[in-house]
Amino acid sequence: MKEFDKIHFVTSNRNKYEEASEIFGRYKLRLEWVNISVEEVQSDLLLDVILWKGYDILKILGNVPFIVEDTGLFINYLNGFPGTYSSYVYKSIGCKGILKLLEGVEDRTAYFLSYGLLHMKNNIFKLFKVRIDGIISFEERGMGGFGFDPIFIPEGHKITYAEMGPSVKNNFSHRGKLFNMIAKYILSRRLVM
Repeated sequence: MKEFDKIHFVTSNRNKYEEASEIFGRYKLRLEWVNISVEEVQSDLLLDVILWKGYDILKILGNVPFIVEDTGLFINYLNGFPGTYSSYVYKSIGCKGILKLLEGVEDRTAYFLSYGLLHMKNNIFKLFKVRIDGIISFEERGMGGFGFDPIFIPEGHKITYAEMGPSVKNNFSHRGKLFNMIAKYILSRRLVM
């Protein structure tokens, strides 16, 4: 029962921590923010990036329960760009730059792909994966969220992530679904320990 009394979430992004914390709170799980960043391996595969992050964080934190997450926005017309480089692309050209790249383009299909890596004691890892399909809007919409939230409309919806409130977004977003999966897994482990 003691293994998951406190779970460390390793990210330098406060917005990600707040989203994860809101979800974990629903399950009465305690999440502690560990504000460190590790160097990301340059790879076209998001799986490579998350595995390297997990390995580097293990060297820093040691044998404590922690979670690391990585997400990419993959735009079909742009052959999956920005993909694993989403954070860099957002910092360099932002939503406006992506919209500029898609000017006059009809195929606006895209998806968010998220991986979460849970480290448990005794160097046991559990990998989680979520994909949410959607489209890129024609303009930025909404004031909430962060990153590419103002331009991504998830499948089955008419509004962007940024137009949803945080609790609503956490029910439909890639990261929301990912952290719900992780929290449920942690609770199932608590029941059998």
